[in-house]
Amino acid sequence: MNLAQRYGNHKAGVIIVVLGVLVLSFDALLIRLAHADPWDVVFWRGALMGISLVLFAALNRRIRVFAAFFECGLPAYFTAILQGLGTAMFVLAISNTSVANTVVLIATAPLFAAIASHFFLKEQVPLHTWAACLFVVVGVALVFSSSFQLSDAMGNLFALLAAMGLGGNLTILRRHPEMPRIPLVAVSGTMIASIALPLSAPLQLSGDSYVVLIIMGMVQMPLALILITSGTRYLTSPEVSLFLLLETLFGPIWVWLVFGETVSFHTLAGGMIIVGTLVVYSWRSFQIAKSG
Repeated sequence: MNLAQRYGNHKAGVIIVVLGVLVLSFDALLIRLAHADPWDVVFWRGALMGISLVLFAALNRRIRVFAAFFECGLPAYFTAILQGLGTAMFVLAISNTSVANTVVLIATAPLFAAIASHFFLKEQVPLHTWAACLFVVVGVALVFSSSFQLSDAMGNLFALLAAMGLGGNLTILRRHPEMPRIPLVAVSGTMIASIALPLSAPLQLSGDSYVVLIIMGMVQMPLALILITSGTRYLTSPEVSLFLLLETLFGPIWVWLVFGETVSFHTLAGGMIIVGTLVVYSWRSFQIAKSG
């Protein structure tokens, strides 16, 4: 590949990932607009994502990737469970605390991935990662200090658990780069829908709720995931992590514009520390990967 092709592909990757993250940033707003019980949202979100991605694979004659996914064995099932539980934790977090708190805490996932890689993959964690962890802990403490009600504290905990699950999932995918991504999302959606079914009443929602859930499960989430995973062909993992931070900025903005949900001072201060730290961390990781 010549230099022009290389930079052309990189530019295409940036555009694709940024578009994917912008589409993803409407996630929290759609959950709020659904006006449904969290477990109803979890059920329909998982089921519709599974259906839409199976249809996508069939229309693109890629249905055989599901066989390749199951051939990965136990890691495939484990990462699907983590992905599904992370989805459930995200919905529960949005339903119990502010969108700003949720997206700020979930932004810590790359650091959880680095720590998990250290313990489970025996990878050496560089000094700048441990330094980033210390700053992020301060930011997380500030976000939690903004919680004056039990529901807020529980929502923050759900968001932190979602970040841990996402970090663990990233670690497994790093260990098994050959694992197909589309079946992973489809299978995880089906799994979490099955878990949510006994806790939900999915056929007792209003017509408006179904419209929002169909947009979320069959258009917004699959489109975002397809764009982001397509962009990873041209960008490094640290670069993708850097662009994913855009959701932390735009997610609360959409909810503020529609619902007028404001951001507390503690969340704003903690978010600035977390996002600022992760920007520096991702940029440093990109420079190391580039030089290596």
